[in-house]
Amino acid sequence: MYQQVIDPVGSSLGWSALVAAIPLLALFTLLGVVRMRAWLAALFGLSLTLLVAVVMYGMPAGQAFNSALEGAAFGLFPAMWIVVNAIWIYRMTVASGHFDVARRAFARVSDDQRVQGIIIAFSFGALLEALAGFGTPVAICSVMLIAVGLAPLKAATVALIANTAPVAYGAVGLPVITLARVTGLPLGDLSAMTGRQVPVLALFVPLALLVVLDGRRGVREAWPAALTCGVSFAAVQYLMANHGPMELTDVAAALVSAGAVLLLLRVWRPREGMSQETTPHPADDSAGTGTGTGTGTGGDGGGDGGGESAGLGTAVRTEAPPRRPDTRIEVVRAFAPYAVIIALFSVVSVSAVRDALARTTAFFAWPGLHIASPDGKPLALVQFKFDWLAGGGTVLLVAGLVTAVVLRVPMRQAATAYGHTLHQLRTAAVTVTAVLALAYVMNASGQTATMGALLARAGSLFPLLSPVLGWFGTAVTGSDTSSNSLFGALQVSAAEGSGHAPVLTAAANTSGGVLGKMISPQNLAIGAAAVGLAGREGELFRRVLTATAVFVPFLCVLVYLQSTPLLSWMVP
Repeated sequence: MYQQVIDPVGSSLGWSALVAAIPLLALFTLLGVVRMRAWLAALFGLSLTLLVAVVMYGMPAGQAFNSALEGAAFGLFPAMWIVVNAIWIYRMTVASGHFDVARRAFARVSDDQRVQGIIIAFSFGALLEALAGFGTPVAICSVMLIAVGLAPLKAATVALIANTAPVAYGAVGLPVITLARVTGLPLGDLSAMTGRQVPVLALFVPLALLVVLDGRRGVREAWPAALTCGVSFAAVQYLMANHGPMELTDVAAALVSAGAVLLLLRVWRPREGMSQETTPHPADDSAGTGTGTGTGTGGDGGGDGGGESAGLGTAVRTEAPPRRPDTRIEVVRAFAPYAVIIALFSVVSVSAVRDALARTTAFFAWPGLHIASPDGKPLALVQFKFDWLAGGGTVLLVAGLVTAVVLRVPMRQAATAYGHTLHQLRTAAVTVTAVLALAYVMNASGQTATMGALLARAGSLFPLLSPVLGWFGTAVTGSDTSSNSLFGALQVSAAEGSGHAPVLTAAANTSGGVLGKMISPQNLAIGAAAVGLAGREGELFRRVLTATAVFVPFLCVLVYLQSTPLLSWMVP
């Protein structure tokens, strides 16, 4: 039995935290500064983490490697299982010609890429996050943004930044539900408090997307769409989190925000449209550098021989006038895969269905792991969950099979597309599994607990730093749910020790976690792989770093003010 020690270096929490942070600092430096390929950086970071765990924390080498294997297994299932099937669905839409049909349909809603980006990345992405989570919105929305003409790197950047505000209530409220379980606080209070922090971020995320899409000009010319989307999403998210079924918070907010923008477009249009990027943006040299292998022709989905001249991750186009207008049935079939995804995830989220599928989920102790927390309690981390039927990846696999039938893709062609998808994601799989292995070793050895305990000693200033814990946890694990599992109880104990409301700091862990999602190496790998830019995760990291660097201090100040008489009325 290995029992964690949070201050193994000279019995000093500060020095121990510095040593524990070395693997993460090295990983982000290699990605953002050295520009090393993500899979190599992840493997190097994993090696450092194992070294710190064994040499500095005294963790038995066998248990350290076993925890890395558990993390790698989680990286393959459910993380990569979700991504593979999501990208497979996309490839079939390209092969059938319906990818171009969807692009033209979005163009008819608005020919302005800024508006299209807000609807797809923010509203539709929020709906996918609400139903699935675990990287699904980034994978699917990235390729949809390419469909409307964005360059690959910009598409992935927009999808990652947009995947923030919905995360707290993603996967049918799983992060908040998990937080309630690990802290013992009332679920209603935690949902309400989170719903008084995250919606404030939602107000500004669409505006941030405009900056990424078109700089200051984008904000100046398209702010009504961003404001309408942000305000409607935030209002519904607040109302549902405080007064409605918490599980449906993001579902309702996503649908209302998309509807609000569509209604706005009936009476308003951007003064100067931003058309499709046929040439790279001055700050985006990624157009035409993708590695996809699909084609935009063939099938009966209205392909016109023009449109996408290449598949996933390629922004180069040979536009030609369509031979005939897209019929209504073609448009319906073009969006059918996404309707199928939403329908299946909605069915799976129904209580009766979820309970039935839960019987197929296996829980087992990972072999060779016997770990206790610093207070001697068994660590829940050693329990592995294998939900082979109820998992999001399996739901997407079923959606893919239905898609093949709806789009009339021959089974042989669908199988070929699946093989191409596996080949395309080979390096991304290494990255994701290595990053999750790194996270599990850090959690199992006590490195994560060390850094969390250091922040918890901030005393009266703890609410100011409380969101940073959640941000850090999600950045490491790629999951707000995992971040809440790691630091939820710590947030409560630190708040009680410093005289603050536990529900405030616990909710801040969830709210801060949503901002760590965009810089998580796991999600960076998913975003880069989705647009065919595997190996350029470092560039993607540098692009989203500014957004997280702006939003995190903003949220920290908000939580701190909520701990003072100025905004304490917001605490349930």
